[in-house]
Amino acid sequence: MPRNVVVTGSGSGIGAALTALFRDRGDRVIGVDLHGGDIEADLSTPDGRAAAASAAADAAGGVVDAIVTCAGTSVPGTAMITVNYFGTTEFLTAMRPALAAAEQPRVVAIGSISGTRAHDPEVVAACLAGDETTALHHAELAVADGRARQLYPSSKAALAQWARRTAVAEGWADAGIPANVVAPGIVLTPMSAGLFDDPQMRKVMDAAVPMPLNGYLRPEDVARAVLFLASEDNSHITGQVVYVDGGAEVTLRGPADF
Repeated sequence: MPRNVVVTGSGSGIGAALTALFRDRGDRVIGVDLHGGDIEADLSTPDGRAAAASAAADAAGGVVDAIVTCAGTSVPGTAMITVNYFGTTEFLTAMRPALAAAEQPRVVAIGSISGTRAHDPEVVAACLAGDETTALHHAELAVADGRARQLYPSSKAALAQWARRTAVAEGWADAGIPANVVAPGIVLTPMSAGLFDDPQMRKVMDAAVPMPLNGYLRPEDVARAVLFLASEDNSHITGQVVYVDGGAEVTLRGPADF
């Protein structure tokens, strides 16, 4: 039977590729995006997240079979915290009742290999405490100190920890809701095309994220891995960070870190 699937960041990149795959399967996709989604919403604010969750639950008739959160930004700044972390975790938390109403609900959040890299521990701690005000304070300090690029790995490290903690918390695994993170390596998108055309920048990226298996990803490569975790076939995988990265994570951290 067709499932009700909510995809945030549905208008481009992984979200757009995933939306197409779900619809090819016959599922009903409710896309959430800042512009051009079935639901237009600003996930950088508490009111925007609440409104998006309410609208998505209403559009699905109160029953949501799967949610994949792809919305995010890679532009250095505080939006990396408000959108990438709180825009995901608060949206998912607000959607939990609609997930619990489904027979086989699934949750997948898009993380990043960058979550394994150096990050701001104070930002991460504030995020995990659910304290957006303090997280933003530390994020603003990072921007002022020239450490804005730490905010992306900070947001993704916090997201991975949130998912692992939440997956086994009351109301999730015991309600039959698996929650996982898919962490891609370098993904080829139209937005990033200029970076790949620059030999020096490409050299920097290859050193930071070495991908010995098949090189750079396309959005569809990530989407296919997400599709399994979001499907009814995933009966027991929860609280996991699945690296879809051509071997980057194991290259960078080694085989003993698992």
